[in-house]
Amino acid sequence: MSMHSHIERILWSEGQISRRVSELAAKVSADFAGSSPAPIVVGVATGAFLFVADLVRKIDFSIPVDFIRAESYGSRTESNGAPIISFDLKVDINARHVILVEDIVDTGHTLSRVIKHLKSKGASSVSVCTFLDKPSRRKVDVQLVGEGKFYRGFECPDYFVVGYGMDFAEHYRNLPYIGILKPEHYK
Repeated sequence: MSMHSHIERILWSEGQISRRVSELAAKVSADFAGSSPAPIVVGVATGAFLFVADLVRKIDFSIPVDFIRAESYGSRTESNGAPIISFDLKVDINARHVILVEDIVDTGHTLSRVIKHLKSKGASSVSVCTFLDKPSRRKVDVQLVGEGKFYRGFECPDYFVVGYGMDFAEHYRNLPYIGILKPEHYK
């Protein structure tokens, strides 16, 4: 059985995703053109890996990239509310601007935890670039650091979505679109 048959409905197609990532990259490029040193992109693994790859290839200047891993879902469909940093950065972000790239901001717990961690490592400011944003599920008010900005790809309705790097129990990441996973495949 094809994994595509597990999808109830496609919310954003491959073409829509590509266009929106180009728009976000243009905005980031304009906002940080001429910054010295250049900001550092920090992707939140593993969900954001495709978004990070597509985004940085379209940014108009040389930009360092690293990844951090924060875990709060496991094989569940909801955050446990207490994310941990399970894999840290190798680049020095002290006194640097960081653009934190997320796949989805849901409750805000993971994002808040990672921002606090980046601040503790000396980031002078932190911007957030999230592919999907679910403000309807926010439980934590996300506080940006310094002159940070918030970039959002799409506002996501309150469905359990997969694809474009986002998974359920490590499956469906390779779907080229964002789709609603049928409940029988995660209940």
